[in-house]
Amino acid sequence: MNPKFKNEEVQIEAKKDLISQLTGALSALLPVLAILGISLDWFTQEFIDSLYVFLVSLVPLVVNLYTIWKNHFSSKKAQEQNKVLKERGLK
Repeated sequence: MNPKFKNEEVQIEAKKDLISQLTGALSALLPVLAILGISLDWFTQEFIDSLYVFLVSLVPLVVNLYTIWKNHFSSKKAQEQNKVLKERGLK
């Protein structure tokens, strides 16, 4: 397996773990708020679960969009690099 791919995979897993910890902390906050008598209609376990699914699906989307932008010569700097590569016959 490509070491670069492994590194990206590890980074994605780390972000997913961070999201899991965040939503876990929010889940733990629910009973504390209930004990304190604070009730937020929208702040439910269902909301927290939906937030987790949204954030976990957002991470790979952002990584993929960044990779596409970075590797397909779309930025001005990348376009200049692409031009130089073509001029030198390297592409």
